Amino acid sequence: MKPQAFDYARPDSAEEAVSMLAQAGDDARILAGGQSLMAVLNLRLAQPSVLIDISRVPDLNYVRVDGKHLAIGAAATQGSVEWRPGLKNEVPLLAQAFPHISHFQIRNRGTVCGSVAHADPSAELPLALLALEGEVVLRSGRGRRVVAAADFFQGMLMTARAQDELVEEVRYPLAQAGVRYAFDEFSGRHGDFAVCAVAAVVKPDGIRLAVGGVSDRPIVRTWPRLEGADLDAAINDFAWELGAKDDHHASAKFRRQLVRHLGRAAIDKAQ
Repeated sequence: MKPQAFDYARPDSAEEAVSMLAQAGDDARILAGGQSLMAVLNLRLAQPSVLIDISRVPDLNYVRVDGKHLAIGAAATQGSVEWRPGLKNEVPLLAQAFPHISHFQIRNRGTVCGSVAHADPSAELPLALLALEGEVVLRSGRGRRVVAAADFFQGMLMTARAQDELVEEVRYPLAQAGVRYAFDEFSGRHGDFAVCAVAAVVKPDGIRLAVGGVSDRPIVRTWPRLEGADLDAAINDFAWELGAKDDHHASAKFRRQLVRHLGRAAIDKAQ
C-alpha cells in the first residue's frame, strides 16, 4: 500500500517546527528519520494531513554533554551517537545497546528521539532511557517541559507527549563512578525486533533491571544487592509480573524464561 495524500512542510528552525505543529493540530506528524513512520503511513495506520520534516533543522541536530547528561537533539541520527568518540565512557549502556538496533543502514537514518517518541515496547533506546532514569524534553508553543522516562512511556506506542508537542531532546545520564552497566536481548534473527531485551544497572547499594519486548512498554524494577537464590527469586517474580502473552514470535512461557536467563546474565555481567 501507499500513504494517503498529505502536505509536506520543511521548517528551518525548531521554533518554526513547533509553530507548524501548533497550527496543524492533530492532523500533523513529525518526520525525522522516518524509519518507523513511513511503514506506518504505507499501511495507512496513520493518515496525517501534513508531515513536518525536521531532519534538516540545524538547531535540532546535536549530540553534546550537558551537565550530567548526554543531550541528543530531535534531528540527530542514531549513527551519529553510536559512532561518537568516547560514547563507551560517557554512556556505556547506550554503546552496548546500539549494535542490537536493526541494521546500520537503519541507524544511519533513524533518530534517537524518533525511537523514543514512537515508543515501541521492543525498542532498545526507550529501554536504555528507562534503565538509566533519563529524561525527555517536550516543546510546544506553551513552552518546554521535562518528563522522566518512567512517566513518559505509557503503553503500546503511547507516551505522555501531547499532540502539539515536539520531542525536542532526550537526556541519557552519564556513567557514574562505581556503577556498572549491561545490555542484552534475544531476537529471531539479528536486526529483528527483540523478543526480550534487558538492561541492567548495578550500583554499590542496589540493582536496577529494565525489560523490554514482554509488556506493552519497557518496565523496570529495583532491588538491593541480592545474590544467589534471592536474586533468582526476585527476577522470577518480575518475570511473572510483566504479564507476558503468547504471540507468533514466542510463547509467554518462553518470554518469562528469557527474562530469567537474560536478566540474571546481564546483572552478573555488570557486577
